[in-house]
This record gives sequence, structure tokens and C-alpha cells, in this order.
Amino acid sequence: MSPIREYRWTVRTEVEPLSPETAAAVKALSEQLNLSPILAEILVHRKIDTYEKARTFFRPHMEDLCDPFLMKNMDLAVDRILKAVRTGEQIVVYGDYDVDGTGSTAMLWSFLQSIGAQARYFVPDRVRDGYGLSTAGIDRIKSFRATLLIAVDCGITAVTQVEYARSLGIEVVICDHHEPGNSLPDAAAVLDALQTGCSYPFKYLCGCGVAFKLIQALLTKKELSENRNGQAERLLEKYLQYATLATTADIVPLVYENRTIVRLGLELINTDPLPGIRAIIETSGIQSGKISSGQIVYVLAPRINAVGRLGDANRAVELLTCMSYDRALELSRVMEDENSARRKIDEETFLKAQKIVENMLTTENDSAIVLHEESWHPGVIGIVASRLVERYYRPTILMTTIDGVAKGSARSISGFNIHEALKRCEHKLIQFGGHKYAAGLTVELDKVQEFREAFNLVAGEMMTEDLLTPEIRIDAEVRLSDLTPKFVRVLGQYAPFGPDNPRPLFMVRNVEVIGQPRIVGKNHLRFKVQSGGSVVDSIGFNLGDLLPRVRSGSKVDLVFSLEENEFSGEAAPQLKLRDIK
Repeated sequence: MSPIREYRWTVRTEVEPLSPETAAAVKALSEQLNLSPILAEILVHRKIDTYEKARTFFRPHMEDLCDPFLMKNMDLAVDRILKAVRTGEQIVVYGDYDVDGTGSTAMLWSFLQSIGAQARYFVPDRVRDGYGLSTAGIDRIKSFRATLLIAVDCGITAVTQVEYARSLGIEVVICDHHEPGNSLPDAAAVLDALQTGCSYPFKYLCGCGVAFKLIQALLTKKELSENRNGQAERLLEKYLQYATLATTADIVPLVYENRTIVRLGLELINTDPLPGIRAIIETSGIQSGKISSGQIVYVLAPRINAVGRLGDANRAVELLTCMSYDRALELSRVMEDENSARRKIDEETFLKAQKIVENMLTTENDSAIVLHEESWHPGVIGIVASRLVERYYRPTILMTTIDGVAKGSARSISGFNIHEALKRCEHKLIQFGGHKYAAGLTVELDKVQEFREAFNLVAGEMMTEDLLTPEIRIDAEVRLSDLTPKFVRVLGQYAPFGPDNPRPLFMVRNVEVIGQPRIVGKNHLRFKVQSGGSVVDSIGFNLGDLLPRVRSGSKVDLVFSLEENEFSGEAAPQLKLRDIK
């Protein structure tokens, strides 16, 4: 199997011609907002088809957030937590070891502290305690003498574990966003917009987003003294930075309520970051004040995740809640060191997994990649699975051995629901849980081969030929002359970009390559193109192997996103290439 280099180019207007109603909405929006029709059409295709929706999209406010009490059981959760605060019960916030889990834990624990609750936090050890809410983890917090456990970013499938906690006199409130199982835990309250009967209008909050809604609900209660002067909204803003990190890092759709959270939270991160976030930005070497959603995903989140992948994730919570910048710097330097160590293990694991794939699998016979190696570090198998998906474009599961069973991480390709595929194989699994594109699972060691065969069979049944050929979905065909400074500036306001609000992709046809194309940096392709008197610079990161497709004077078609390139104080459009034909 070799990496796939060819892509299907799909121009939206070719597969979804504008209806008269859509064309009218584009025209109206273009006139009302003084927008290029190209940019207005992109908005309409993203369901931003009225002036009011555009106002919320471009200028979101805290008032745009949904009523938290629309979420099923929110009243029960609020009442149970306030009772614990009033009576001085010991509360434990029980999280998970990724950014969503540690961010949720840090945020909710900070809030509980601020309202005078007796609260502690606990993040399980990946190897010792396992994934999510576990009996091993509950055993470790028995000494806290807690009577209320709030599980964040986990717990929705923990039926047995919640029953065990109840047997110890510990009630549980669950704040989760993963897919529920066939039955729900017998908890004091279950908050999950995906559960049956929940009328909450937005189903794609991350775990920290659900905990954020819980804080929003608690702040409406008059008995919280801080809210007596009507300061609930201002107080809620204090927690936006946590929710922004988690929402972005967890790769949930950046639309509707998630977009509001991230847009407002990024403003705070760029103007007044929490000490811990400021420290991570400094030690990572990126420019403060210009942090984007992409930099959270590719720079900040891996560093926060690193301490949980290779050791104790409670350190991530300590950093995110740290109010001393000097102490935060110390902790962030530890993160930097551990992230470097994680990357080394990651690379070693990837090379070994790649060798196995090249030796064992074929594109004709295998619809998925399922690998098990007992020595692989559990902290990197999710990352390596994602890298294998990128290289071979197959749903991928990597497993290691922990406590006598195979535990793994699953990652998927666009359009393939890996959670549904695992559900069809659940008779071969001890347990599983997750999302459409990412999941975790546990398998008996003597059933790994059976599971591999079953999963490949299911994947083959669910897969289509189109799914196995990566598609580049192009928002619009343009001319170079369309790419004015105003066009690029307005396009920048479509950020933050992420799932369901990706950076728009454009196509130009038959433009001429001028000058000599060259490789810069680590295999990046750079050249200029011209058409109709317009000359634009372009760069293709990691596209150096496409150099044979471009030569001075040749005509090419390009797919690209747009960025503003600053040089010598001048700003000009730059094409960030995705593919060349």
C-alpha cells in the first residue's frame, strides 16, 4: 500500500447548483453585507442565509448562548450540586486525560472553588486506572471521603462504575458528550445532549462545553452570592478560555454555540490569557496575540496532552488553574520536555506500524487497518492511528496490551462512522465508546484476530469506493483578480475554522507559472502564478513532491485556501496550496 497522492476535486456548484431560492438569498446577503457574491454564497451554503444569522456569525455575543436548562436533567444536576455546596459535602471533579478532560476538570474545579464548595479534582492514570470513569479510579478517590462525584468528559456508558460508586455512598453527576450505550447509568443526573429525550438544540458540545453549560446554569441561581448583582454573564466569561481550548482540541463542529464559545474565547486568549495558557504559548514559541484555532489544535493541545500521555495528567489541571505565572512557566517547561519525549515515542511507533502495514496489507483486500503490539505506549497510539489514517486513508485501530487485555484507539476517514462500525462488532469487544471519527475500545487478547477479521468485514460492507478516495471539496471557482485585499480581509472574519466551518477552498483554472518554482524549508513548494494581469504568490506545505507538475511558463489548475502574507510592511494575498493539476 502506498500513500494516496491523487484527490477527487469536487466543486460545490457542480454538484449543488444554486436553486432560485438560494440564489436570491446569496444576492440579498451580498447586498446587505456589502460582500463579494462569492463570499456570500459560501455563507449561504453554510446555512448563514439571513442577515440575523450573519450578525451572529460575524459578531457573536454571550447572549447568543442557549438556555442551559433546555438540556435534559440540568435542573437535577444544579439542585444536587447546590445542595452539596450548602451542606459542605466533599465534591470530586473526575476528569479524563486529554485536553477536553483536563480542561473540563480545571474549569469546573475552579468554579466550585469560587463559590465556596469543598471540592477536589482527580484525573485517572492512563495505565493504572484505564479510560474514563473506572472502578480503579473510584477506589483511588475513596480516601477523599467524597459524597458527590462529577464526571466530566466521561461516564455516559459507565453503568457498572456508577453503581459501584453508589454502593460506596458516592452519588454521581455526569457531564458527557459521547454516544450513550443501550442503558444509562443510575446517576443523580446525566447531562448529555445525545441522550434520548434531550431537547437541547445543539448536539455537538464537547465535554467541557457541557460542563460550561452546567456553570452557566448554576450562575442563574440567586443563592450564589456573586450573582446577586446580575453579573452572571461577566462571571461566565471567566471560563470561556477553558471551553475554547477543549472545544477546538476535541475537533467538534465549530458552528452555532461552539463557534460562539471559541470566537469569544480566542479574543480573551489573545488579549488576556490565563497564566497557564500564557505560559504554554510562550514555551511553545508561537506569537502571542494571534492565536488561531489551528494553533490550538497543532501546537497548544499536544503539549497539554503530553503530560497525560506519558505520566500524570493532573499536572495539566494544575497548570490550567495556576494563578502564578512563574509557577505556570515551570509547569509548561515540563510539558515542553514531555511533548518532545512523546514525539520521539510517536515517531518510533509510527515507523514500526508503517512497516507492519506495508508488509501485511493490500488496498484490494483490506478496508481498514487493525494492528496490535503489546509494547506500544498507550499514550501515543491515538496519535499514530491518526497519522496512519492520513498516510493510507483507511479507518485505523491501534492496540496495545494493558493488564492482560488489548486496549486501543480508533480513528476514521471522512464519511465513515467508526463508532457505528465498532457497534456492529461489539460481540467481539469488552467495551468501546467514542464518536463518529474517534473511539476507544478493549478486546480480549485471544480475540484480537477475530475482532480484526470482523472489523474488516464490517468496514468492507460500510465502505464505498468514493469513501476510499480522498475528496477535496471546493467552495468556489475564482479568478486571480477576485482575490483583492478586501476579499482576503473579509474571509479572515470567517474564522475560527474547524469541522463544519472549514477554511474555504478555492480553485483557479489555467493560470501560468512564472519564475522558477523551488523547494523551500522542509519540502515546501513555492512559486508565483499570473492570469489576466494579476500575479499572486503561492506555497504548498509538504507538497515538494509535486514539483514535476509545475515549471516556468506551464499552465496549471490549483486548489488553495487564502492567507494574507505580510512582507516589508505590505499585506498581499497568498495561495496556500492543497493540490495541483
